[in-house]
Amino acid sequence: MHKNLSIDELKPGMFVSQVTEQTGKIRVRSGGLVKTEAVISQLRERGIRRVDVDLSRSKLPDVSNASETVAALEKPEKSDVTPQAIVQADALYQKAVSLQRSLVKSLKDGAANDLKGADSLSQSIIESVFDNQDAISCLTMIKDADEYTLEHAINCSILMAIFAAKRGFDRDTIDNICMGTLLMDIGMSLLPAELRQQSGPLSEDDKAVIESHVEQGLAVVEQYADISDLALTIVAQHHERVDGSGYPERLQGEQISEFARMAAIVDTYDAMISNRPHQASVTPAVALKRLTKSPGLDQDLVKQFVALIGIHPVGSLVQLASGKLGIVVKTNASDMLKPVVMVFYSVNGGHYSEVKRIDLSSSNDEITGGVRPDDFNINLPKFFRDVFVHQMPA
Repeated sequence: MHKNLSIDELKPGMFVSQVTEQTGKIRVRSGGLVKTEAVISQLRERGIRRVDVDLSRSKLPDVSNASETVAALEKPEKSDVTPQAIVQADALYQKAVSLQRSLVKSLKDGAANDLKGADSLSQSIIESVFDNQDAISCLTMIKDADEYTLEHAINCSILMAIFAAKRGFDRDTIDNICMGTLLMDIGMSLLPAELRQQSGPLSEDDKAVIESHVEQGLAVVEQYADISDLALTIVAQHHERVDGSGYPERLQGEQISEFARMAAIVDTYDAMISNRPHQASVTPAVALKRLTKSPGLDQDLVKQFVALIGIHPVGSLVQLASGKLGIVVKTNASDMLKPVVMVFYSVNGGHYSEVKRIDLSSSNDEITGGVRPDDFNINLPKFFRDVFVHQMPA
């Protein structure tokens, strides 16, 4: 039995067979079980006005589902960043890079039968975020320039999972957000390598090719039945900007999905703190300041993002007044300028030192500023995995 309902009549547990009335430009595909009120809000945001509901495939009542989902996502107290937690997070991260490499290859070759690999990866990322957010956050800052494309997708997924969880979205929504972010730059793998790695200025024709990665990526992933509309929207809109300066549709303001506006922020942030062929990285503090000055980004969401990751984000490299370098391993909610750091390098002596934990909230030392590994010729990925995690105190 089918029934045509307005969006306001739609309830969790109903099975939508097709969209019958819609406004706006956001892509929405028909079909699927509505699990939570959050999903209904997302449909309303995308301009859905009326839907056809298949009552025979609906699962009513379903009042417990939403509360169970939200309860399952209540964030536990953060665990300290112990050597074991870092090793576990790093193992997941390295596995994620490998899985992402395989996924990109299979999608590029048209050999992927489904997106189970991507779904498994996004689930692992989310679980790690809720298990020990600081540990997995550290890994987003340990950059390997040779793996930028793969690491960028994973880093953005981690940041988005943290961002979405902090904003209180339910697990189903976070799953879809994480998946969309993981896949949003998949089209870049279809572009000529020499263009992606070009260090000089791009011609207008080259820029057009680069911008085509959105449509190309969307064409690849939308063919899979198990990709959600929310994830597709992130892929389609993550380069749109609220002032209309983005691409490919030049959408503005509320025409852009809230989740795509979040994706734009984490995408821009991670790109700025990464070394790329055409652009050297900047410190997280500089990147965060630039986010607040960007008219193309949703500044209300930027403020939330900055407050979430702090002035000196976990994993960032900082210099102390004592002349030591350290990696931030835990933020301090009561004083963002006094996080916990693991010092490991003497600037004055120009050499590595014993790894020591310093809680700046109870120390006379202080941060003088953020620095980049390149400033001291430090191969941070190699040092981090070969030395740091083995020497850091428990």
